[in-house]
Order: sequence, then structure tokens, then C-alpha cells
Amino acid sequence: MSLELSYLLWSAVLAFVYMMAQAGAYRLQNGLVEADPNRDVQPPPDVFTARATRALRNFHETYPIFIVLVVVTEFTGRGGPLTGWGAAIWFWARAAYLPIYVGGLGLVRSAVWGVSAIGLALMFAGIAIDCMFP
Repeated sequence: MSLELSYLLWSAVLAFVYMMAQAGAYRLQNGLVEADPNRDVQPPPDVFTARATRALRNFHETYPIFIVLVVVTEFTGRGGPLTGWGAAIWFWARAAYLPIYVGGLGLVRSAVWGVSAIGLALMFAGIAIDCMFP
């Protein structure tokens, strides 16, 4: 299994962690019984629930791009150092992003998001360069 595909597999675990962090924060805020109905009427989120929800939403904004880049890398056989490093950088930055966001470290959060974006850019560059100069 390629490095990029391995990170894609582990990114499913990471997605689950983001989802459970948001669900856990919601249940801590509202209690188990109140969190189970259809949630037609919800109280405003507390600070941790709001942060976990925004972190999850942000993860969902970049995750499809990561998936596409890994799939293209695998189907075209264009993996290399840039795609491998890019996948690793994106994954570990996204792993760090959740606790940083929920912890309220605003400037650090923005920097870590930028690092994860660099990981995606490296993956794209690795594919594009290999296509231009096979």
C-alpha cells in the first residue's frame, strides 16, 4: 500500500475523531436524553460545542480535496516524494487542528490550517509536475 493510500485510510479514523468530538461536545452540553430527539429546537451551542462544530465543518471542506488527490495519485501512478510529503503534512496538520481549535488557540489554528493547505498544494504539485515531466 502506498504512503498516500495509507494516509487516506487513517484519515477515515481522523474523520471519525472529528465527528465524535463534535457529538461528544454536544452531548456534554445538552445531556444524553436531550441530545437524542430530532433536535427540531436546539439551544445555542456553548463555546466548545460551537468550536467542535466549526472544526468538523472545516475538516469537511478540505477532506474531499485530499481524497481526490490521493485517488488521482493512485490511479495515475504519479506518487512520489511531493505527494507523500503532502499527504503526511495534511494528515498531521489536520490531526493537530482539532485540539488547537477546540482549545481556542486562534492564531495557531490559522497557522496549522495554512500548513494543511500547503500539504494539499504539495500533493497537487507532485501530480502536476510528474504529468508535465514524466
